[in-house]
Amino acid sequence: MCLCFRLAADVGKSAQREFTGLGNCLSKIFKSDGLTGLYRGFGVSVQGIIIYRAAYFGFFDTAKGMLPDPKNTPFLISWAIAQTVTTVAGIVSYPFDTVRRRMMMQSGRSKADVIYKNTIHCWGTIYRSEGGKAFFKGAFSNVLRGTGGALVLVLYDEIKELIV
Repeated sequence: MCLCFRLAADVGKSAQREFTGLGNCLSKIFKSDGLTGLYRGFGVSVQGIIIYRAAYFGFFDTAKGMLPDPKNTPFLISWAIAQTVTTVAGIVSYPFDTVRRRMMMQSGRSKADVIYKNTIHCWGTIYRSEGGKAFFKGAFSNVLRGTGGALVLVLYDEIKELIV
C-alpha cells in the first residue's frame, strides 16, 4: 500500500529518483523502517474507508428512502442523489486521506526527517501548524474523481433491483 504511493510520488529524471523500481522501494523501506514501515498509514486508511463507505451507502439509502416511490426512481434522479452522496462522503472522509498520505510519505525516511511520531501526532501537528483547512487540500480534485463512484452506486442499485 505504502509502496505504490511512494513510487508515484518519486518523480523526476531517473538519476534524481529515490527508487529504481518496486523491489528497490520495498527493500529500502524495509531496511530503514522494518515491516511497520510498509504499513505506515494503514490504520488511518481503514478508519477513512469505514467512514467513507458508511456515509456513501448510508446517505444514499436514506435519501432514496425519502423519495415518494424509491423503487421507481428515474435513473437521472438516482444519479443526482448518488453524485451528492459521493461528494459528501468524499469530503467527510478526506481528512483521514490527508493524514494517511502524510504518514505514508514518511516511510523510508531517516529518523531526523520524520515529522510525525504516530497518527494522532500527525492529526495534531497538521491542525496546529497549518490549520483545519489543511485537511481538505486537494479535496476538490477528489470530488471530481468521485463522478465514477456515483455511477457505480446507481448501477449497483439498478442491478440489485433486477436481481431481487
